[in-house]
Amino acid sequence: MSRSSLTSDPYPTDLYCFPYGVGHYREGVCLQIQMGPYRILLDCGLTNIDPLLTQAQPPADGVFCSHAHGDHARGLLALHEAFPDLPIYGSEVTRQLLPLNWPEQPLSQKNFCHPLKWRSPVELFKNLTVELLPAGHLPGAAATLLSYRTPQRTYKVLYTGDFSLSNLQLVEGLSVEALRGLSPDILIIEGSYGTTRHPHRRQQEKHLMQRIYESLAQGQSVLLPVPPLGLGQEILKLLRSHHQFTGRDLDIWVDGNVAHACDIYLDLLPEFPLSVQNFAKHQPLFWDERICPRLRRLTLQQRGVLGQPPCIVLTDDVARLHQEGYLMSGSWLILLPEKPQSTLEPNSPEILELTRSPSVHLDTYLLAEHSDGRNTTQLIHNLRPQHIIFVHGSPTYLADLTNLEELRNRYQLHSPAVGTLVELPIGEQFIQPAPPAPTVYEGELNELETNITLTLPKGLNQDPRWRQFADTGLVEARWQGEELVLRGISQRELLNQSSQSRTVSDLDCCLTCLHYRGQRCWNSQSPLYGFKVTPEGYCPVFAPSDQEDQ
Repeated sequence: MSRSSLTSDPYPTDLYCFPYGVGHYREGVCLQIQMGPYRILLDCGLTNIDPLLTQAQPPADGVFCSHAHGDHARGLLALHEAFPDLPIYGSEVTRQLLPLNWPEQPLSQKNFCHPLKWRSPVELFKNLTVELLPAGHLPGAAATLLSYRTPQRTYKVLYTGDFSLSNLQLVEGLSVEALRGLSPDILIIEGSYGTTRHPHRRQQEKHLMQRIYESLAQGQSVLLPVPPLGLGQEILKLLRSHHQFTGRDLDIWVDGNVAHACDIYLDLLPEFPLSVQNFAKHQPLFWDERICPRLRRLTLQQRGVLGQPPCIVLTDDVARLHQEGYLMSGSWLILLPEKPQSTLEPNSPEILELTRSPSVHLDTYLLAEHSDGRNTTQLIHNLRPQHIIFVHGSPTYLADLTNLEELRNRYQLHSPAVGTLVELPIGEQFIQPAPPAPTVYEGELNELETNITLTLPKGLNQDPRWRQFADTGLVEARWQGEELVLRGISQRELLNQSSQSRTVSDLDCCLTCLHYRGQRCWNSQSPLYGFKVTPEGYCPVFAPSDQEDQ
């Protein structure tokens, strides 16, 4: 069935979804939904919008932008220029953040988004209404509820966009309570983290702050490559309010489009949670040289001296800072966000060039902007849709979700490829979907006198994740309840461990102490005697290991 023939019946009992982009890897999201005679485009994160220009007429009757991140919005300006009369909708905050995707264009050309109010159903066309619901993840991010009314019943499609159930620093999480009882027929939901489970958001923040604190204590400056919008502002708010940094004599420098996004955030303060508004009443959210830690824009005066004394830098353009000589002074730790939402890969040319220097070290951190597998399934079970379409995530992560028995037995699951029409029949009887390819592998254990061997089938290495897992041939095992979890150790981790050893080799610390053996302190005069200690630790009775040779 062609898409053009879908409009022949004014009151269909079925609905359709045609994906132009499903968010695999760095691919953008762009979905066309057919409801009765209407075609609705959900997001347009395409780098090239040619697939939307195959006909002289617009590809939809209306467009909804879930939020301002590039993988959901970068194609909107080109779409607007191709079809100026095609209405594009989003929240008020999204309308003001969208221009960050096209910094080189004048503002007059980028002001095309029509804002809709939160939780206020609007009838866009006859029998078709839309309602925006806060989705967490990013200020202005919206879940879009489409309702199409026929004489027989009302059909509902809920598109979450990117969402998070956890409260972030600058935006409250999506409220499950507000959605309970909604009962959409079709749920289009992101699966960025697949079935992965994460620690609580506050734990993630605590670990990041501790890692930065330790690095500064060792005399290292910290460089955080972040996208222009979202993650950088979250980290800045965290640094300004966390007890380990409050009042500390420290400079935080912000560079490039990250700084420009901070300016727009300041104009949007009335739209932020009350806790953020109250914080801003007592001290500036951004740009403060009076209250420590000081938060400043990076200027040319810092070229060549940045890093003396140790500082924190956030930028969306690491290559430019390196080429222009901002990172020449002092020792640096580069902290990259973990996959799959990494803005800069550890093996990218920019990072590889930087890490050739012995004064530059590399590590990663987790500060999840999306919901993990546990929260994703929680939301699904509260909504109880008939069809679920998974988008936005690597194909293997999405396959993990469609393989979950707790979902397959209750819902009709779809993880479509680009260009594949998805038919979404609505009925009273559940249709068991065909089982996806298995992802469970059986192996054998052999206990020997000196070690244990684990044998797994050859087919396991056909999964695209295997290359990263088997990068060095080394694995780490740990107990998780009654289960043993295996994790591959990457070359980057080995190099980083070696770099950390070199960093402390010239310091008075446990690693270079005469009494440090087997990761424990064996000096009976030390308060740490008998305890497991970190290599970077120190106590008053430190004795250099070279005394042994004297």
